[in-house]
Amino acid sequence: MARNIQSLERAAAMLRLLAGGERRLGLSDIASSLGLAKGTAHGILRTLQQEGFVEQDTASGRYQLGAELLRLGTTYLDVHELRARTLVWTDDLARSSGESVYLGVLHQQGVLIVHHVFRPDDSRQVLEIGAMQPLHSTALGKVLSAYDPVAHSEALEADRKAFTDRTVCDPDDFEHVLDLTRARGYAADVEETWTGVASVAAPIHDRRRMPVGAVGITGAVERVCLDGELRPELIAAVRDCARAVSRDLGAGRF
Repeated sequence: MARNIQSLERAAAMLRLLAGGERRLGLSDIASSLGLAKGTAHGILRTLQQEGFVEQDTASGRYQLGAELLRLGTTYLDVHELRARTLVWTDDLARSSGESVYLGVLHQQGVLIVHHVFRPDDSRQVLEIGAMQPLHSTALGKVLSAYDPVAHSEALEADRKAFTDRTVCDPDDFEHVLDLTRARGYAADVEETWTGVASVAAPIHDRRRMPVGAVGITGAVERVCLDGELRPELIAAVRDCARAVSRDLGAGRF
C-alpha cells in the first residue's frame, strides 16, 4: 500500500487552517497549531507562497490564502451545475432583498458555501466562497438536515456547539426544529450562530426531487426581522428563488 507524502499532508493541513477561523495567521500560530517546527512551517509556507496558494501581508507578516486557490476553486465551481443554475436567480434575490445571498451544499459534516452574492450596497464585505458553516445552527444547515438524510445523520452525530444562548443543541429539540422546517418549507437562524445576525434559507431539489443544496439570505437582525420574527416578504423571496432554481434543475413545481 502506497504511503502518504508527509510534506503534502502538512501543506494540506496548513491550507485548511488558513481557510478557517482568522483570515490571517502568523508563522508561530501556524507552527503551533500544526505541531511543526518554525523552520519546517516556514519552508512549506514559502513553497505555497511561490505557487500562489498563500500570500503574506507585507505590513504584519501574517499569512492568508492566495488568489491561485480562488482561481482553481472557481474553475471547479463554474462547472458545477447547481452553481451555474443559480447565478441569475441569486443575483435577483440579492437585489430584491438587499441582503447577502449564499448557496450551500453538504460537505464533511458541515455546509460548504459554493456561491456568495454580496449585499448590494457599498459596505466592505468578504467573499465567503469555500467557507464552512455548521449544520445544526445555520439556516442553510437546518434545511439540508431537514431534507437530506445524510445531512440529518451528520448533524445528529456531530458535536452541536452552542455558539450563542439561542443555539439549539438538544437532539429532541433539534428534531423538532427540523420537523418545523419541513412543515414550513424554510429554515430560520435568528442569532443562533452569530449575535446580531439572522438568516432564512430554503431547499433546492433536482429532477429526481432529491435535495441538492440550500439557498438563503443573511443580514443584520434589524433588517431581516421585524418584532423578532423574520420578515414575510424575505421568506417569500427566498422560497421563490429556491423553487426557481429547482425548476431549472428539472424538479418541476413545488
